[in-house]
Parts: sequence; structure tokens; C-alpha cells
Amino acid sequence: MSTSMIPFMDLKAQYLAFKTEIDNRIQRVLDHGQYIMGPEVRELEDKLINYTGAKNCITVASGTEALLISLMALGIKAGDEVITTPFTFAATAEVISLLGAIPVFVDVEFDTCNINAKLIESAITAKTKVIMPVSLYGQPADMDEINEIAAKFNLFVIEDAAQSFGAEYKRKKSCNLSTVGCTSFFPSKPLGCYGDGGAIFTSDDSIAQACREIRIHGQSKRYMHTRIGVGGRMDTLQCAIVLAKLERFEWEVQKRMEIGQQYNQLLDKAGISRVQLRPDRTSVYAQYTIKVINRETLQNRLAESGIPTAVHYPLPLNEQPAYKNLCCPDCTPVANELSKQVISLPMSPYLKPDQVQYIAANVVA
Repeated sequence: MSTSMIPFMDLKAQYLAFKTEIDNRIQRVLDHGQYIMGPEVRELEDKLINYTGAKNCITVASGTEALLISLMALGIKAGDEVITTPFTFAATAEVISLLGAIPVFVDVEFDTCNINAKLIESAITAKTKVIMPVSLYGQPADMDEINEIAAKFNLFVIEDAAQSFGAEYKRKKSCNLSTVGCTSFFPSKPLGCYGDGGAIFTSDDSIAQACREIRIHGQSKRYMHTRIGVGGRMDTLQCAIVLAKLERFEWEVQKRMEIGQQYNQLLDKAGISRVQLRPDRTSVYAQYTIKVINRETLQNRLAESGIPTAVHYPLPLNEQPAYKNLCCPDCTPVANELSKQVISLPMSPYLKPDQVQYIAANVVA
């Protein structure tokens, strides 16, 4: 087989599969010319409400903006503490710090790479206001346990579901598992647009109203600024693209799961360690991630065979220069170990079975 053509995430093949729908959707926006808060914005929000089961959806400019606006809507301020994971993209901690709040890093589970719910309670102080688990690699964290801890201490829970839209936890959709759920429509996400975009989900009407006002500079109506806000709207064009892709999203989720299962079967036979999937939830495999000791050697060998890889993430947030003063590196030994071992393989609904076999064969070679 030709190996030079294996993409890490095949956005070109996806566009070709959706070309007619996407082109038509874009043309409609060009025809009506409502590029900001056009009719596609509300249409997408309604369809995402129907998909997740959450009572409210507020589309926003990015997944990062979704987290920031959610924290603002919950009244998080300087000095407050937000418990989260160090094993995630920087945006998770970034939005906390931008508000003057303090990210408190709790270590993760080695098998799932998600925050270890058993360690959360000991990290709670009088300043703690929010727990922000990340549904890493496409699989939700232990949300029941996290919600129970939050209820016990009267805290909010924000699910950072930037990588897990479409996944389920105990038959409930990711983004509808806690006080607030936030997702990203970055192009490489399971449901992506062609730029930046994101959404906030909540069944609390007062939180939803605050989010809607904050995303438009704190306006309750035009030129009536009732709170501090941001310019956080999702463009109509990007909403149109997500609407087109949403039509076949369930098919893509199913293909991701099938490809993930094929990887599992091939790699488990060879004893390759991988991120484990808990039986009470599903993963949309935003990344397919394995754990190896000789990562750099494997990366180089796979690259020579035409197989791209990525590392999510090579350094825990509490070891990043911007956050190093917030937590001692020794406080998160599991995250530290994972950061040296994880490597993500190509994953796309358009990956062919023979390509998966080829990739797996080269991993175990």
C-alpha cells in the first residue's frame, strides 16, 4: 500500500465527503449576509440542545472562550481556586489564571489519563469554587464521583469537553454531565468547523443568561451593558459549517469507535499499553493514544514509514514556565510519567482498515 498518504487527521477527505452540504450552507450565509449572529447561530444551538439533552446551548468564539465565559458567569474572581488536571492543553488553566483565580492541579489516573476523582476532596479549601475535569482524548472523567464531591462542598463543575463532544457517560452525552459543559469546534476536533468555534451547555437558565450576555460584551440588550463581557460570538459561517457536518456526525462517531476498537485489538495482542476505556462510558477518540517507554525512537521509526504522530502532552501544566509557581512538580507523579510516554497515532473517521493495520504493524515491529 502507499504509505506516504496516511494523514494524522484527514480533514480533506472529510470535506470531500461533505462538500455539497458545506458549500450550500456557506452560500446561504453569503446570500443573506448576516455574518454575526445570523440565523444559523440559533439553528445550531437548537440542534446541539437536541443532541446533548442540555436545556441551553450558547455558541461562542472558541473552546477557550467557552471556558472563560463559563467561569465569568459563575462569578469566579481573583483569589478563587479551581481544581483541574495538569495533563491537558494550556487553555484549561489559562482561563482560570486570566481571571486572577488559581488553578489547583490534581493528579490523573494512569489508565485513563483523566483527573483522579479520589484525590480531589483533599485538594479542596475554603477558596475552592469550581472543579474542572477534562474529558481527555475523547473519554469523560468519573463525573458521578466528581459531581458528588461538588454537591458535598457546594461547588460548581465545568466539564472541559473540548475533546469529547459525542461521547457518552452512563448513557448521557458529554457536555450534559454537570453544571456546565464546554466544547470546542476547532478543525481537528471530532465535530469541527473551519476556524475557531465552541459552545457552552447548561441546564441552569440563570447561568445560560449570564453566558449569553457575557459573549456579547455583557449586553442584556443593545447598548445596555449589565455585566463585564467579552467579544465571544461564534461566526455565522462557522456555525453553518458545523450544521453541515452535524448531519453525518453520528456516523463519524461510530467510525471513530470502530477504528479505535480495531487499534485496540491489534495493539493489545502485542502488549502495547494504551489509554483504557471504562465500561460505563464511550470515547470519540479525539486522539488515539498509546504509552511507550522509547517514544522518540518509535516516533522516528514511524515517520520513516510515512506515519505521522503527535504528543498530547509533553509537559504537564504544573511544569510549564507560566504555571510552575502554582504547584510543585512532585505533586503530580502520574502526569509527569505519562508526559514522557504518551504518543498519539493517526485517527480519523476516514482512516481505512488496511491503514490501521499498517500503522499497528509498524508500532509493534
